Amino acid sequence: MIEVATLTEFAKDTLEGLSASPKYLSSKYFYDTKGSRIFQDIMQMPEYYLTDCELEIFETKKQEIFSAFTEKDTPCNLIELGAGDGLKTKVLLSCFHDQNAFFEYTPIDISEETIKNLVIDLEREFPGIRINGKVGDYFRLMEEINRYDQTKKILLFLGSNIGNFNESETLNLLNKLKSVMHSGDLLFIGFDLKKDPDIILKAYNDPHGHTAAFNLNLMQRINNELNANFILHNFRHHEVYDPQSGTAKSKLISLKKQKVEIHDLNKAISFEEGESILMEISQKYDVEMITDLAGKSGFEIVRNFYDKRQFFMNSLWKLK
Repeated sequence: MIEVATLTEFAKDTLEGLSASPKYLSSKYFYDTKGSRIFQDIMQMPEYYLTDCELEIFETKKQEIFSAFTEKDTPCNLIELGAGDGLKTKVLLSCFHDQNAFFEYTPIDISEETIKNLVIDLEREFPGIRINGKVGDYFRLMEEINRYDQTKKILLFLGSNIGNFNESETLNLLNKLKSVMHSGDLLFIGFDLKKDPDIILKAYNDPHGHTAAFNLNLMQRINNELNANFILHNFRHHEVYDPQSGTAKSKLISLKKQKVEIHDLNKAISFEEGESILMEISQKYDVEMITDLAGKSGFEIVRNFYDKRQFFMNSLWKLK
């Protein structure tokens, strides 16, 4: 079953971001159909270590994760925020399926095509599995789920998606998740850890041009959906990383002085040569930062799972 929640804030968020100083765009809009396909290319790059590290955790620690998630004969709802192609989650679903656990899987994603393909794939791979695919905004759909389903929830927020928010946004996000959780519910989060800056920069400023295409596709989406006239080759992708704070930033730099018309917003946006648009934050963490974040947001850490190089962590949290 697939349910579609119409997104209505794209124009508002675009106007707000491009009217700000400095300019920014919300990374949550990267994942239209084309953007989701480009991100699949990014995840296949040898430089993009995140997917392989988290997949390694799932493959080598799946039984431990399963045991930490489940209680005997207690049904649960695995709810994945930003499910994508489900590559890593399939490892966990296989473990649940093989042990005849009573569960439902609810993947949520902004891309209708992504969810449609995932549901078809999982129904073929795991006959009899209960899947309730949903398309739309995490929190609106989470509130809806919370209204009618009191089953134990295990929220999956994987792939270091939490790193795409600044500190205040992250705390706001975690508070929203906490508001739809009950005693006994769990939150399983992927964190990219601080490491050699060269490794991080190669992952986000790749020689294949996929990350640049991913960022520029959001401009093309604005052209298509808001009747704008961005000329994509007038902008260049640029990546910076601060090892001390652990913050990586993706930007698009205007290569000339120019003006862009967004007709559906009745707005002209002026750019100076060298002016940037902040496209995405990719926060990297250490254990102290993660522990502090859990405490500030009203959670306590149950257990942390690492890959062999300790590049990545999946952290299991419960309500205090």
